[in-house]
This record gives sequence, structure tokens and C-alpha cells, in this order.
Amino acid sequence: MPKATHHEAADHHEKAAKSHRTAAEHHDKGDTAAAHKHAEEAHGHSAKAHEHSTKAHGKSKEHAKA
Repeated sequence: MPKATHHEAADHHEKAAKSHRTAAEHHDKGDTAAAHKHAEEAHGHSAKAHEHSTKAHGKSKEHAKA
């Protein structure tokens, strides 16, 4: 189970990074509306990544004690 949670966290980290890059590209082009949209998506993925990372860390600690 910890492995799956770590994978979920990693997936959200990757999605957040992609959204951040896309936001930066739109910002560089002067398209602030699209940049804001992608920054919002990045924030959402970052929050989910944090949530899954916290769960994964807790499960890893439990698994290590067993």
C-alpha cells in the first residue's frame, strides 16, 4: 500500500510541475489569463501531492515498524 501512495504523490508532483511550466510559457507570451489558469491547476496538483506525500510518509513509517 505505501508504494501505491508514493506513486500517487509522484504523479501529482509531475502534473504540478507540468502545469507550472505551462503557466510560465503562457506568462512569457503575455497570455496572463492562460498563465493564471495553469497556475491554479498547478496549485491544485501541489495540494494533492502534499496530501498523498503525507499519507505515504505515514504509511512508510507504519510499514517500517512492522
